[in-house]
Amino acid sequence: MTVKLYRNARIFTPLDPGCPLKGKGQGKIMEYGRGAILAVNGLIEAVGDEKEVLNGLSSTSLVNEERDMEGACVIPGFVDPHTHLCFAKRREDEFKMRLDGLPYLEILKRGGGILSSVKAIRSVTEEDLFCNTKKLAMSALAKGTTTVEIKSGYGLDLELELKMLSVISRISRETPLDVIPTFMGAHAVPAEYKERPDDFVDLIINEMLPKVKDQGIAEFCDIFCEEGVFSVDQSRKILKAAKALGFEMKIHADEVHDLGGAGLAAELGVRSAEHLLAASEENLRAMGRSGSIAVLLPATAYSLKKPYARGREMIDWDVPVALATDCNPGSCFCESMPFIFGLGVMNMNMTIEEALVASTLNAAYAVNRQHKVGSLEPGKQADFLVLDGETPTTLAYHVGSTSVLEVHKLAERVA
Repeated sequence: MTVKLYRNARIFTPLDPGCPLKGKGQGKIMEYGRGAILAVNGLIEAVGDEKEVLNGLSSTSLVNEERDMEGACVIPGFVDPHTHLCFAKRREDEFKMRLDGLPYLEILKRGGGILSSVKAIRSVTEEDLFCNTKKLAMSALAKGTTTVEIKSGYGLDLELELKMLSVISRISRETPLDVIPTFMGAHAVPAEYKERPDDFVDLIINEMLPKVKDQGIAEFCDIFCEEGVFSVDQSRKILKAAKALGFEMKIHADEVHDLGGAGLAAELGVRSAEHLLAASEENLRAMGRSGSIAVLLPATAYSLKKPYARGREMIDWDVPVALATDCNPGSCFCESMPFIFGLGVMNMNMTIEEALVASTLNAAYAVNRQHKVGSLEPGKQADFLVLDGETPTTLAYHVGSTSVLEVHKLAERVA
């Protein structure tokens, strides 16, 4: 048995009430001015005021390691609930095209965007794909991400989608990160199905989804519901088929146009709807009533030079909000959750406390890991960050750098 005691820390954490925090509760944070964490075999045994934690130690308790944190600020490890980390080649040239005024959907029509990444996946070995993905995953870990969702979706055929999911599974086994694998075969319509997209929808439902289920890696099914990609009706068909097979549902919704993806999210009760830059108030309020989590991706708006999602309004409309990087080779090449935290505060008018909940507990709910991570509470993993600052405010205050000094996973320092 390994028992570790971290004392004299300023601890800031949400407390898990058994559901995502929303509305006025979105910013509910517990602060322990002089706190302590007792971890046994990587799990939190006790957390709270230092005196109470120490008083709870029995005379026979054997603490293998004790550390005075010297008043350092400690928060839960970041949970990044939306990434496309598994890719083969960057698309820096397309970033320049967008800066020159070419819209993303026009780039996609010309064979760029997601389709460009599909070509790259088809040209590399599985080992090279793993090495590239691992490099990005370890960079995210160094910046404070301890749990991450990674989507497939650059294969768009059965063999390559299974290849991507195999790589994602290796990242989970061969890095300290907890990884949530998501199947996103419906990320774009491949060129060979451009004139018959419904045939591709049928292929996903009748062939790809059952084989992905048999592979046993993916937990979620996601789809890009957007003009020029998949319609609301097509998205409904795929997600309902996925649910029938036992997958949890996610949806890329209303990123560029208000197609009604947020309304579909509410209708189906998906775990999370993501992007939502163009979603209507009516459909967002419906999401709030359904319990679907809004996963907002401010670095994508930053990179695309688009208006930000209405994070402030969503919170006021009782929609539980989470934050994520959307790290991908095209529209948002960013693996830094501290940067996302700062954008949430500065550009979406979230409070420091709301952003902390959005990047920890609510993000954990968005990937169904709330029972393990997202807050510092007994029974959960001892995944925490030590910050260079007095409070989590430093994550937004210290611009252009990371305030994460140390990353601890299961009570082991990993970065």
